Amino acid sequence: MSKLGNSRYLITYYEPKSPISEAYRAMRTNIDFSSVDDHIQVVMGTSASPGEGKSTTIANLAVVYAQANKKVVLIDSDMRKPTMHHTFGISNRNGLSSLLSRQCDLDEAVHPTDIPNLYIIPSGPVPPNPSEMVASQRMSALIEELRTKFDIVLIDTPPTLAVTDAQLISTKCDGVLLVIESGKVKRDAVIKAKQQLTHVKARILGVVLKNIEQKNSDGYYYYYYSETEK
Repeated sequence: MSKLGNSRYLITYYEPKSPISEAYRAMRTNIDFSSVDDHIQVVMGTSASPGEGKSTTIANLAVVYAQANKKVVLIDSDMRKPTMHHTFGISNRNGLSSLLSRQCDLDEAVHPTDIPNLYIIPSGPVPPNPSEMVASQRMSALIEELRTKFDIVLIDTPPTLAVTDAQLISTKCDGVLLVIESGKVKRDAVIKAKQQLTHVKARILGVVLKNIEQKNSDGYYYYYYSETEK
């Protein structure tokens, strides 16, 4: 088994009773109940710009789903700046890029973690054509296969305004979470990111507003709201 890497990403694992961990569980519940008619199984996490905490958010969301006895796979599709192999302390030798380029099979690309029910597909070696890879029919087929093997499929993507990968992957998902860091990203950037996602008819489940300082508290929290609350 792997050894968990950078613990600052996984507060839901190391401090499951903390207010932030509870907020992640509330996020999980909101996603599960975001649609009465459609089953939300494949969810993508992205941000407008780099450094807003999208990878932190999607990793912790994966943990709380696994803690709810769901069989979860987390895909690191940020093949330019991958992080999940560091976060979960796993090898990046075989991953998404090697799987899509037929250099390994699915069993070799899916890595177990020390967290029960949670599996990772790391990014794999950096390819010359990440956007073409995620846009491919093979990527679509992979997601459909993972639907049959896992209860929840979570995908970490590059920032929406940086490259086209997030837009391309969003068309293959049941929903999108847009992560915004309070006080860092400009309003115009958020609006542009949302427009790019809606342009390809992505279903934005909600926004994760990160690092809002609470009054009378030294901590920070994550807040999730659905489209119906805007």
